[in-house]
Amino acid sequence: MEDQHLNIRSWAEEDRPREKLLTKGKSALSDAELLAILIGSGTRSMSAVDLCKKILYSTDNDINKLAKMTIAELMRFKGIGEAKAISIVSALELGRRRKPEGKNISRITCSTDAFNILSPLMKDLPHEEFWIILLNRQNGVIKTIKTSSGGVSGTVVDPKIVFKMAVDHTASGVILSHNHPSGNLKPSQADLQLTRKIKEAGILLEVPVLDHLIITNNGYFSMADEGVL
Repeated sequence: MEDQHLNIRSWAEEDRPREKLLTKGKSALSDAELLAILIGSGTRSMSAVDLCKKILYSTDNDINKLAKMTIAELMRFKGIGEAKAISIVSALELGRRRKPEGKNISRITCSTDAFNILSPLMKDLPHEEFWIILLNRQNGVIKTIKTSSGGVSGTVVDPKIVFKMAVDHTASGVILSHNHPSGNLKPSQADLQLTRKIKEAGILLEVPVLDHLIITNNGYFSMADEGVL
């Protein structure tokens, strides 16, 4: 028979995650309690909260690391089936997509402006993606577009696609960007070669490449700022 202290229903009402959220507010809940609400139940030997504490412990209690876990990785924990894993991944993806307040930038004045637009789109991704920001003559943002998605260590981008997007939107300039899931901000030789290739094409088409940003969870590297564009 299940130990009563492991059964959330036997807890004092104010200590149960759902009831605690209703009575004390969402900020009163720990990360494990919020996750427990998502999965609903634990195992015969472990409450939902304790199971979530175990999952968080495996990530050093780092939500950013948890957000990178796949469904298969979550299902390695006893008590986490496909449905629960999907609930966790979906909730964290919604959180990742949430745009920071006050970051509605309509004009690029520096690399930080570009980073603030791009970071919410690429933060926490377990794979590389390539994005572009299309600009008008006043460096106003026309559109931000994902051009390709790849693996953990790289993604392939076709310059023809980049400039087709630019021409279709009558862009006067373009900012390139991709993320490094590893957290390494240093551009690789492949990054530099690709940038030169796209930059040369931009000169011919009179759509200059103004910068190429490498995005990680800890910051960014601007090729324009560092003089390697």
